[in-house]
Amino acid sequence: MTSLSELQDLTGRVALVTGGSRGIGRAIVGALAEAGADVVVASRKLDVCQTVAAEITAATGRRAEAIAFHAGRWDECDELLATTLERFGRLDVLVNNAGMSPLYDTLDTISEDLYDKTMAVNLKGPFRLAVGAGTHMMDHDGGSIINIGTAGSLIASTRELPYACAKAGLNAMTVGLAEAFAPKVRVNAILPGPFRTYGSAGWAPPEGEDVPFVPLRRLGDPAEIAPLAVHLASDASSFTTGSIIRVDGGITRKV
Repeated sequence: MTSLSELQDLTGRVALVTGGSRGIGRAIVGALAEAGADVVVASRKLDVCQTVAAEITAATGRRAEAIAFHAGRWDECDELLATTLERFGRLDVLVNNAGMSPLYDTLDTISEDLYDKTMAVNLKGPFRLAVGAGTHMMDHDGGSIINIGTAGSLIASTRELPYACAKAGLNAMTVGLAEAFAPKVRVNAILPGPFRTYGSAGWAPPEGEDVPFVPLRRLGDPAEIAPLAVHLASDASSFTTGSIIRVDGGITRKV
């Protein structure tokens, strides 16, 4: 019988993580490397990605490459895949983690530019990247695609409605691509709830303070997402595809 550690071993595989330089993406890319994968850290600021890549190699001994990438640009999705394959010769895991949720005052003040940028980064780019990666994986050794969405896609609020709409589309994309790329490629989604990251710094209560709107009474830590990403990337989840998994402290328990 194969052990759990053997099933979760990613040695010899290559994982690409968008938005991998900080927050949840940083935790995921580090965990994938710890599990044995060589990794690509992709985000807009190349210098930050290079710093993270160096940290990962120093900590894990795995090869880590930094690539500058804007998740909302169709052509850069194609370029990211091409560069990854050029440098590593393979791609086994894609984590669509990059996202944005710009602030606005009221719904009627949302500009067309804000709406379009939100859709581009959270849905258009991930669609193009997943289709390209999945097509390559289908033609080679298979693989796993993991889309990082939000619990807000299930309980959309007026404060982040364009973002929630885009991430709801990511849920639909997950289900559709799971069918399109079966049986060689598995496609799943993780829906984080309120996590303590750079994105929540403007509203998050101080660390250790009670958070009454979350049943677990606190915000999540990015390290609490990373093990699930490793599970979905690895053979430990070999019969899991088309799943949308909530990691939200219970805030969507009634949905």
